[in-house]
Amino acid sequence: MCSVRKNQFYAKVMIQLLYQGQWLLFCVILVALLLSLSFHEFGHAWAAKRFGDDTAQRAGRLTLNPISHIDPMGLMMVVFVGFGYAKPVPTDPRRFTSRYAEMLVAAAGPAMNLLLAVITVNIFVQGLQFGWYSPYETLPQSMLFVARINLLLMVFNLLPIGALDGHYILPYFLPRQLSQRYRYYNERYGNLALLGLIALSFLGIPVLQTVWHISDVLLPLIVFV
Repeated sequence: MCSVRKNQFYAKVMIQLLYQGQWLLFCVILVALLLSLSFHEFGHAWAAKRFGDDTAQRAGRLTLNPISHIDPMGLMMVVFVGFGYAKPVPTDPRRFTSRYAEMLVAAAGPAMNLLLAVITVNIFVQGLQFGWYSPYETLPQSMLFVARINLLLMVFNLLPIGALDGHYILPYFLPRQLSQRYRYYNERYGNLALLGLIALSFLGIPVLQTVWHISDVLLPLIVFV
């Protein structure tokens, strides 16, 4: 989620809300972000339990309670930077009952973000169609923000680099030898590469601009009403 322009846009919006004393809208957006991150991590925990691993449940992570999932620094990054993270859900792959469980557990987090985006954007559109509000009021703007943030979280987490969810998914679609090579290099250099891409984006080289473009393309495609 690292287009410099849009990162600066989100940071500017949140700071302006605080400066202008618009605490209600700021709190609505903050709650939306908390729920988005919580649903993402809950998705991982639920899928892990579904495939035989109760490690996350025993750690108190099979819940939608944001307190169980939120990393303070990660949340601040989402609010003021445009991307971020929550506490990783602990899993024990040895307990999985399916050979595809690792991939499906990883995909469950982004899938929850997609579900939230679909729900909120369709409520937003239906409300406009029935004249419940104008598109510039606080409530519809908050819903649209939630939809966009969840699409961004989904796409960003599906990147197959570093510790992001995508690095668990990609190997299942690669030939065995290439998959092993990918795992080897990603384990050693993936997180550094991800930090490098983010740093380049903030220096004005929008190498992760594709993430924003994909999110923008997806938004109208998930409107069904």
